[in-house]
Amino acid sequence: MSEKFYVTTPIYYVNDKPHIGHAYTTILADVLSRYHRMNGDATFFLTGTDEHGQKVQKAAVEHGMTEQEQCDTTVVRFQELWEKLGISNDDFIRTTEARHKNVVRKILQDLYDRDLIYKAEYKGCYCVPCERFFTDKDLNEEKTCPECGRPTNEIVESNYFFKMGQYQQWLIDYIKEHPKFILPDYRANETLGFLKKPLADLCISRPKSRLAWGIELPFDKDYVCYVWFDALVNYISGAGYGSNDAEFKKWWPASFHLIGKDILTTHTVYWPTMLKAIGVEMPESIFAHGWWLTGQNKMSKSLGNVVNPMEMAERYGVDAFRFFLLAEMSLGQDASFSEDAFIEKYNSNLANDLGNLLSRIVKMTVKQFGGIIPSPTEENDDDKELKSAAIKAVEVMKSAVPGMKLNSGIEEVMNAVRAGNRYIEKTAPWTLAKSGDTERLGTVMYTAAEALRFVSVLLYPIMPSKMTELRKALGINTPEVNMKELEKWGGLVPGSKMNDSGSLFQRICITEKAPETAPQSQAQTPDSDAGLVSIDDFFKTQLKTAKVVHAEKIDGADKLLKLQIDIGGEKRQIVAGVAQYYTPEEIIGKTIVVVANLKSAKIRGIDSQGMLLAAKKGKGLKLITVDGEIDSGSSVG
Repeated sequence: MSEKFYVTTPIYYVNDKPHIGHAYTTILADVLSRYHRMNGDATFFLTGTDEHGQKVQKAAVEHGMTEQEQCDTTVVRFQELWEKLGISNDDFIRTTEARHKNVVRKILQDLYDRDLIYKAEYKGCYCVPCERFFTDKDLNEEKTCPECGRPTNEIVESNYFFKMGQYQQWLIDYIKEHPKFILPDYRANETLGFLKKPLADLCISRPKSRLAWGIELPFDKDYVCYVWFDALVNYISGAGYGSNDAEFKKWWPASFHLIGKDILTTHTVYWPTMLKAIGVEMPESIFAHGWWLTGQNKMSKSLGNVVNPMEMAERYGVDAFRFFLLAEMSLGQDASFSEDAFIEKYNSNLANDLGNLLSRIVKMTVKQFGGIIPSPTEENDDDKELKSAAIKAVEVMKSAVPGMKLNSGIEEVMNAVRAGNRYIEKTAPWTLAKSGDTERLGTVMYTAAEALRFVSVLLYPIMPSKMTELRKALGINTPEVNMKELEKWGGLVPGSKMNDSGSLFQRICITEKAPETAPQSQAQTPDSDAGLVSIDDFFKTQLKTAKVVHAEKIDGADKLLKLQIDIGGEKRQIVAGVAQYYTPEEIIGKTIVVVANLKSAKIRGIDSQGMLLAAKKGKGLKLITVDGEIDSGSSVG
């Protein structure tokens, strides 16, 4: 990675409240920034709001306020959301700020003085929502906007134009000579496809008679600057261009402009030609990510399928929301969002895998070592296998961050977490504890905890709050998290005190309606065999022995335990109403009897694949177990 990292998001329109698209790009920029800071790179993260243009003016009229009041009211929603989502931006720029407007005016005057801006009559079709002109060749017969599909308005008026067309061949050559300039590479091909047609000059003004809300042209007070020309300048005005040369030299060129694919042309055609004209170096990479979809449809306010990021964060937690967005989308591709998919990934990755592993490690260490991290002894092959999984996760993530493949990096980290759970089941620390093998038990507990230390660093940029909780549970209280922590295995300090702070991720339980049963006949025929079953019916039930390898309480259900069992090498999960009679620790390691061919059911939204047998009398209950040692999976009956 470079020693300097400067990342930007698009600046967001203040005509409405933020949605999941805004949240995703900003969280992505935040995660990249946090990784680079952890790597020791000087990092600058800029985001902000686009506060000029026709959409803002229209929203102000609808809300009965001035344009500036509309901006001041709406910008707070973005600032509050970024704070809620844990966004660590270094600056927040508003295009109504003097520091930005002054730079835009200087650039306009410079280009005008060098005859790169001229006045001419313009005839074209204009899209108000996109605030863009389109020529006839860009439109279909209905003359709808090629970007948003809405109707366009034909306009004839005098305007000022930037001589963008003269840079067409230069831009084509630059894109071809710099393969990392537009990413992913198929987006570069899209831009090159656009550039096969003659590149027109860019209309950079709007007459005040039609649109008054914008930066006034320094050379003609009857016009304001086109919002896209104004907005793009934020990437350099926010970094010190035209106001602080030393600061600008420190940060420019930008490492990444993060954008949605819908604004590809403005960023890969307008922006580079503007920079070329004013003599500023190109950004290193412009990265266009995909859209969040609902089913097959793009989210849009008109369709009523927009996800409110503030509501998701409130309902399920900020860090879980951040994790889902980064883990679910392959950068560059579209991704589908649904609450069901969110809950499924949350429960499987965070509650079952990560949260469960931490709980097993901490509870066993607290019970067997008083919460003190034990010293490891000589490693065996099982220990080395888990160590290798953790180290591999570091290597994959180190390449995934600059390669913009964060979801692949996250998946490798989760593979290490799953390896940790397999390691616990394979080494069976509960058995080591019963046999008194404290030395080996200490090594197992240390190795599993050390693997989680690696995970806590790698996932910190994605889930900073939850990984801080995890580190405190492991006895790590250092305020800074640094990639240097992962340069060697064995950084967890024996003798440190663990903290059992409860569940890291509470499982999300979905209560399902119980299936309706067919009504019984009111009339019953007397039968001396009532209540009896035939031998054939009895043998339809498969009773088998099973070993309980893990048990835990179910949040909000005082009577239920969730058990992981082994039936002859087959791993299953069952939910049992025995929590009032057995603690999780008491039931782990027992060989019980289960109904092995019972249909799966959902209890409190949790899959239960079988049923254990127990004897109950009055207020007492005892599990049906076997006399002596016998392999799990043995038939009973």
